Amino acid sequence: MVGSLLGLLPVGRGFSLGGWLALNTVTIGMAAAGITLGLALVRPWGMRIPGWLVGFFAWVGSGFLVSILPFVVVSALVNSAAGSSKGSGSSGSDAAMPGWEAALLQCSFVGTGIALAIALPAYWWRRWPHTLSRPEPPSMGSSSGPLWPAVSGAVTGLFWLYWAAGGSLGIAHSDERPAGWHVLVGVSACWALVAAAAVLALVRRRSTRLPYPLLLALAWLGSGSMFAWSGWRLPATVYVALAHPSDVSYPENATVALALHVTAVLTGAGIMGTLVGGNRGRANVTDSAQQSADRTGRRP
Repeated sequence: MVGSLLGLLPVGRGFSLGGWLALNTVTIGMAAAGITLGLALVRPWGMRIPGWLVGFFAWVGSGFLVSILPFVVVSALVNSAAGSSKGSGSSGSDAAMPGWEAALLQCSFVGTGIALAIALPAYWWRRWPHTLSRPEPPSMGSSSGPLWPAVSGAVTGLFWLYWAAGGSLGIAHSDERPAGWHVLVGVSACWALVAAAAVLALVRRRSTRLPYPLLLALAWLGSGSMFAWSGWRLPATVYVALAHPSDVSYPENATVALALHVTAVLTGAGIMGTLVGGNRGRANVTDSAQQSADRTGRRP
């Protein structure tokens, strides 16, 4: 931000100086929230934070960082293959981003994502162990939640998968789809489909070979990915659709992209609502035990 103010570093494409500073201010705030979350997951005082607060930030954070780890691996392989086939004269880096900044961003995303994938389950096991056990099966033909998140998640995921495979329906600028775009859309599609399948299994409570904690984790990560990334892209898509900046053009048709992002945000929230609704009572039991232990000085 200081470099942009002093004119030493360029701003991103499609942004004025004010918009660029506003965007980076938001990301600095997100980084501060992420640092606080990381400390809360491993320090004793983190067990006393209201469950809904730490749960929400952990859900959004894992949706941003843990779900993107497959994209980092696949895109690195794709870029390596593309670089070897084109020779050393091509470079896919953004001119507005110095090489050292890109390296730091990649390391921070990968490192924080791996750390969160380890710290969050450990925290969850310490605070809400009862929610990781499979609940009693319901009566025949009943379900434990609504089915619409699974349906909308599957529809969104299939549409994204169609784009990742090269489909042109809903695409306005076919030449604006580099290999990285296909990989990113494909990873987003996979998480949407995984979340839809996982929440369907949880709602219907049918017998499955997958362990119950794994189903929870898949629904958690998939819904977090849909909510976080589509929520992040939604304002930018609205801006491009309304302002029509001359140096920015998204591959997707703006109306179709807006509809998919809104659907993804609502679906992610709906899946999380289903998970919370199914485990609220059992989580409250553990939180009450934790609060009692804090008062008496003994562990639950």
